[in-house]
Amino acid sequence: MATCLRLRSYGVLRLRPALPQGRGLRPRVGCWAPGRAPLRAYAPGPGGLPAALLRTDSFVGGRWLPAAAAFPVLDPASGAELGRVADCGAPEARAAVRAAYDAFQSWRNVSAKERSSLLRKWYDLMIQNKDDLAKIITAESGKPLKESEGEILYSALFLEWFSEEARRVYGDIISSPAKDRRLLVLKQPLGVAAVITPWNFPSAMITRKVGAALAAGCTVVVKPAEDTPFSALALGELANQAGIPPGVYNVVPCSRNKAKDVGEALCTDPLISKISFTGSTATGKVLLRLAANSVKRVSMELGGHAPFIVFDSANVDQAVAGAMASKFRNAGQTCVCSNRFLVQKGIHDFFVKKFAEAIKTSLHLGNGFEATTTLGPLINEKAVEKVEKHVSDAVSKGGTIVTGGKRHQLGKNFFEPTLLSGVTRDMLCLQEETFGPLAPVIKFDTEEEAVEIANMTDVGLAGYFYSQDPAQIWRVAEQLEVGMVGVNEGLLSSVECPFGGVKQSGLGREGSKYGIDEYLEIKYVCFGGL
Repeated sequence: MATCLRLRSYGVLRLRPALPQGRGLRPRVGCWAPGRAPLRAYAPGPGGLPAALLRTDSFVGGRWLPAAAAFPVLDPASGAELGRVADCGAPEARAAVRAAYDAFQSWRNVSAKERSSLLRKWYDLMIQNKDDLAKIITAESGKPLKESEGEILYSALFLEWFSEEARRVYGDIISSPAKDRRLLVLKQPLGVAAVITPWNFPSAMITRKVGAALAAGCTVVVKPAEDTPFSALALGELANQAGIPPGVYNVVPCSRNKAKDVGEALCTDPLISKISFTGSTATGKVLLRLAANSVKRVSMELGGHAPFIVFDSANVDQAVAGAMASKFRNAGQTCVCSNRFLVQKGIHDFFVKKFAEAIKTSLHLGNGFEATTTLGPLINEKAVEKVEKHVSDAVSKGGTIVTGGKRHQLGKNFFEPTLLSGVTRDMLCLQEETFGPLAPVIKFDTEEEAVEIANMTDVGLAGYFYSQDPAQIWRVAEQLEVGMVGVNEGLLSSVECPFGGVKQSGLGREGSKYGIDEYLEIKYVCFGGL
């Protein structure tokens, strides 16, 4: 049985398991437990982690079910074990798919008004529990608490948005060329959707997909990232409280060792109609190959390598503020964060100076629960090693460290916010996504050169640029090969707007009025003999 542990590290919220209430079926090794597992109550620790929302079992068919094994979830800031979560494998994943498929048979026929009402109740519960949900995110992902609070509001807004969009799924009446026929277009739910989400936004990446799926009439099986399963399970608890029917929302957590098997089971199961994935481009390609055999519908939000261009006409203070917001949110671990800073030669030196000053004065490394922290740890040591590799490569090729450049004494997952100048195109940080607090600056001469550098990658998720020239703004916005453009703005995500990329940054769009279409089939009906 998965259990939560008492923690002794500073700033980490401590958990103490209470005795199970009642009796439940004990799973044999390698077997899926079909009965209802006992719901375990947890005494809150001194740090205040929410006992009622901390779940460690899988959530399938409206029941909390243990697995034969459990895996540890670690606090990135201290390395301490937060708890142990059910380590589901392929059999558990297939059981969850079956539960979702069975639930779909009735959920598809629930009226749009009722689906809307249930999603709204789920949203209301998220708002009521926003502080506790934010603490869970900070505990398992390490991001500063204020950022976690912002994520929960963002996450909840997707449920609110799609609760409203549920009632706006319209078909069409088409003018018929024949007098005795009427031509109609219906939109119907796809079926069961497998939702595979990353660790950097462990709540918002779920609701952005699940909100659309449930609004359309689909049911879901969520496989959360192994680093951050508690957020997905907490959402399951609130979905249950909101009255979402059993089997409509299912969660199968698993360890890194079982992720491949679970992913393959979800992508190849004939009862799955849709795959929605957010993560690396490499993993996305693997899932696409698996889904291709049964020609499943897919949505992919994959890697980015966002350019941040500053033209000579830009307001430098605004550009620096935008760069700080875009680059260092979640320690640079976002798919839309700026990864390459392209600065025109006329203001290059001034921008670098102001950017360095802002980094030194505005960013404070620390545990995410500390009030002064604005930059938390990276998710794990592997992420730190990649940042180190990029810095070392740049310096070896002539780059200059303006500030930062090394690990921080706070712990193995902390890396100083780093600014590089003298960057050239042959450096790794210009060729691949860093996913960390590294800001490399490359100098350019002309607008054409900047656009060329910005577009020289095989991905295209987001791009940013600062300019006060209206004609230039139109030209560059249209020429950047990305799915989203921020003009004089470093933060562009909004539930009302379509999120997604071009090239190898993915397929489809999430959020906005377009997001629900990813979970709908179009059916043409010809009504003749009239």
